[in-house]
Amino acid sequence: MRILLVYPEFPDTFWSFKHALKFIRKKAGAPPLGLLTVAAMLPHGWEKRLVDLNATSLSQDDLAWADYVFISAMVVQRDSAQALIARCKEAGVKMVAGGPLFTMEPERFPDVDHLVLNEAELTLPPFLADLANGRAQRVYATDEHPDITQTPAPLWHLANFKHYDTVSIQFSRGCPFNCDFCNVTALLGRRPRLKTAEQIIAELDGLYALGWRKGVFFVDDNFIGNKKQLKAELLPALIEWRKGKTGMPFNTEVSINLVDDPELISLMTQAGFNTVFVGIETPNEDSLIECSKIQNKNRDLVESVKQLQRAGLQVQGGFIVGFDSDPISIFQQQIDFIQKSGIVTAMVGLLQAPPGTRLYERLQSEGRLLDDMSGDNVDGSTNIVPKMGLDTLREGYRKILSQIYAPKSYYDRVLTFLREYQPPKIKTHLDMQHILALWRSIYQLGIRGVERAEYWRLFFWTLFRRPRLFPMAITFAIYGFHFRQVAEKCM
Repeated sequence: MRILLVYPEFPDTFWSFKHALKFIRKKAGAPPLGLLTVAAMLPHGWEKRLVDLNATSLSQDDLAWADYVFISAMVVQRDSAQALIARCKEAGVKMVAGGPLFTMEPERFPDVDHLVLNEAELTLPPFLADLANGRAQRVYATDEHPDITQTPAPLWHLANFKHYDTVSIQFSRGCPFNCDFCNVTALLGRRPRLKTAEQIIAELDGLYALGWRKGVFFVDDNFIGNKKQLKAELLPALIEWRKGKTGMPFNTEVSINLVDDPELISLMTQAGFNTVFVGIETPNEDSLIECSKIQNKNRDLVESVKQLQRAGLQVQGGFIVGFDSDPISIFQQQIDFIQKSGIVTAMVGLLQAPPGTRLYERLQSEGRLLDDMSGDNVDGSTNIVPKMGLDTLREGYRKILSQIYAPKSYYDRVLTFLREYQPPKIKTHLDMQHILALWRSIYQLGIRGVERAEYWRLFFWTLFRRPRLFPMAITFAIYGFHFRQVAEKCM
């Protein structure tokens, strides 16, 4: 059996980093972890190829070679997935689809031959058994959650690493919190399920043996969902594994209550974590109560962010406007918070209600749902009718983006962060493309760019005040270029 695993293209979004990746001559952020893991679950004798449409193109020869095309996608990849399905149908090749997009919207894809939904550890084996016996059904789904200690390591060798700037791995699934706008618990449950430390070390060993030295992103919905096992098993194992190794800094997603556990923070930085994404959402306490973001309540969020920065963790932040409890002043409040906190990578989006969430159910009962959600966090769209009015919300949203990614505000925020940050000791690895990226940034941003005065201010301030952070400062300058291109589409 010949299996072609195809990953649809992402649109130009906040997290695509398409404009930034050009500076280092990379095509995409990371290879598709889900498809590479599914590939490892397929029978060993089957031939497997990966085509990531974010990094390369799909040829007619690829389709002619395949007995089946396996597709996985998120909601934001919907348009590309539909185009891919149409092309496969025209070519007469059978399709198997799974992942969040198809699990949430199976009825939208009548042309897909087989839908293997939810978590593949439970739904893929019965599909493969039925396929072998010539009686494969169209839909395989489950309400249960698998034991991921049995999940195999991804087949990294199927990906062409030269196209990517980072690689994703996964330690846990699920989140103990239940924010009413988030569909993580609907898809993966509230009880975090964990891999063993031995599994993670084996995956990292596999990457290291293939020559990977750049960043590794732990894609966990909340990496600190089970603090006890992190402290007792995984983090000590990572600290031991890192000894004598170069590169491979880690980043992940956590809840803000990480700041309440200095021991855990210390173990994470010793293990090689230098960046965490935190769902800040809003500085408005009433809105936090409204969306059940209990872990963010009753704390000084700016100081919490700065504590993490001073401990060696760059904080990337997610922010939302459009809650029923948001006052008209929320837009300036968000701007002030982002600037004061020094959160350089600040993703601000309109509130959206994914199917399966408590927010979706409430707004549906109130008759306040609009069209399908796009899945793009920063395209200025929403599928809800906000209490403050859609025009007011969009106008305020444009105000936020126009200010936080204006060159002066953005570079001021970078400097605010660099003054606080105390980087962990990780032996860095810089390849030639990252060195060349400096010269490209000088030309694109320091000579041609509208931000050239701010660029040179950051350039020399960091070079003379915090020279160890100079590569990070240039990276942030390049990020800012990308963020402005994305933000301008909404303004």
